[in-house]
Amino acid sequence: MEILGTACGRKTLIRHGRGNITIAVLIFSSLGVFVMSSLVNWALLNSRLNNQRQAKELAFQIAEAGIEYYRWHLAHAPGDFQDGTGLAGPYYHNFENKAGAVVGQFRLEITPPPSGSTKVIITSTATTTSYANVKRVIRAQYAIPSLAKYAVVANDVMRFGSGTETFGPIHSNNGIRFDGLAHNLITSGVANYNDPDHSGNNEFGVHTHVNPVDPLPPAAVPVRTDVFIAGRQFPVPAVDFPGLTSDLSSLKSQAQSGGIYLSGSGYLGYRMVLQTNDTFDLYRVTSLSSAPSRCTNSQSQTGWGTWSVNAQTLLGNYNFPGNGIIFVEDHLWVEGIIQTARLTIAAGRFPETPSTNASITVNANLKYTTYDAQDALALIAQNNFNVGLNSADTLQIDAAIIAKNGRAGRYYYSSFCGGNYVRTKITLNGMIATNQRYGFAYTDGTGYVLRSINYDTNLLYAPPPSFPLASSEYQIISWEDISN
Repeated sequence: MEILGTACGRKTLIRHGRGNITIAVLIFSSLGVFVMSSLVNWALLNSRLNNQRQAKELAFQIAEAGIEYYRWHLAHAPGDFQDGTGLAGPYYHNFENKAGAVVGQFRLEITPPPSGSTKVIITSTATTTSYANVKRVIRAQYAIPSLAKYAVVANDVMRFGSGTETFGPIHSNNGIRFDGLAHNLITSGVANYNDPDHSGNNEFGVHTHVNPVDPLPPAAVPVRTDVFIAGRQFPVPAVDFPGLTSDLSSLKSQAQSGGIYLSGSGYLGYRMVLQTNDTFDLYRVTSLSSAPSRCTNSQSQTGWGTWSVNAQTLLGNYNFPGNGIIFVEDHLWVEGIIQTARLTIAAGRFPETPSTNASITVNANLKYTTYDAQDALALIAQNNFNVGLNSADTLQIDAAIIAKNGRAGRYYYSSFCGGNYVRTKITLNGMIATNQRYGFAYTDGTGYVLRSINYDTNLLYAPPPSFPLASSEYQIISWEDISN
C-alpha cells in the first residue's frame, strides 16, 4: 500500500510492509508465551517444593514416631532389642494416617547395650509414600540410670567435716551436716532433724557449721555458695534405699553360673590382688594384725577390729570371669589395678544375719588404668565397707562402693593405736552407697585428714556388671537429627 502526501510542496511516498507487523506480533506473542510458561513452571516448582517440604516434615514426624514406638516397646520389654521378632534387624513398620491409609514407613536399627551398660541406641529412618526419595533420620540414646546417679547416697544421717571436697551429687534420706566444699547439689529427704553431733534444737535438713553458722529453723535458709557451690535442696523425695541395693543372692547365682564363686575360706576370709592382665592373685587370710594393748574399742562400735591382714596363704592366680562377677561367701580384702576390665565383686553370707554378714576391706590402692569407662569396678559388701587400721597413708580407691546393711568408712582408732591412727589423704573415685552413717575421719582429727570424693559420671549409664539400678524405666540421654 502506498500513500501520497504533500510536504513543503513535495510529494512523499510512505510505505508499510505487512512483514514488519507480522514479526512484531510474533516477538510479543513469544514473549507472552515465555512469560506465561515461566509463571506456570514457577508455580509448578513452588507447588512441588511445597509438597516436598510437607513430605519432609511428614517423614520427620514418622521418624519421631519410630523412636517413640521403640521407647514404648522397651517400657514393656526392657530386655528386647529385636523388636519382638527374635531376629536381627533392621525392622520395618508402616505408618498410617487417621483414615487408615499408609502414608509412610519407618525403619528401625537397634544397637543393644554393651556388657555392663544399659545404653541402647535407636536409629529411625522414615520415608513417605508420595516422595520415596525424601527421608529423615533420627538417632536417640536411651538408658536406665544406675544407683550411681549420686556420688554418695545414704539411708542415715551424714556429716562431711572440714577438709572434705566432693564433686558429685549427694543425698541422704536423713539429715546432712556439711562443713567441706561441695561442687554439686546436696539434698536431704527431711526438712529438719536433730543432729546427733550438735545439741539444741533441730537444724536444717542440709546445714553447715562453717562460719557464719547456719541459723536454726524456721529462719530463712541462707545462700552459702562458699560451701554449697551448686546449692542445697530439702526436703526432697526419699531414695528407696532397700530397693536399690543389689540382690546378693542373684549375684551369687550369677557367679556360680558364669562367674567365680568362692565358698567360706575356713579361716578369716580372702585377700584378692587384681592385676592388669585380667587375672587376680587369691590368698586365704589366716590372721589379722593385733591392736596395741591400749588400742581398744572406745566408741563401742559393732565389728570393731584392725581389719588389717597379718598372715595369708597363696591359693593361686585366676582369670577374671567371663560375666565379670565374683562372689565371696566370706570377708574379703581387695587391692590392685585393672586395665580395660569391668568387674563386680560381692561378699556375703547366707542366710543373712547381722552377726555373720560379710564385709569388704581396702587397705592399699585399688585403681583403674583408664578413666574413660573402659575400667569399672563395683565392691558390694553385705555389711561394711572398711578401711582398716594399717591402711596406706595416701590411699586411692577407684570403685562404686555399696555397704548394703552396714556403713562405708573407717573404725575409730585412738592415739593408743600406733602411728597409723592418723592418715594423710583418701581419694575415692566412683560413688558410695551406705545404709548406715558414712565416714573416714572423726571430729578429734583421727582417721584421714583430707578426704576427696570424685564422682565417676561413667557409672551412671555404664556401671559394672549387674550393678543395681535406680529405676526400671529407660530415660532419654541424647536425641539428634542426622538426616543428610
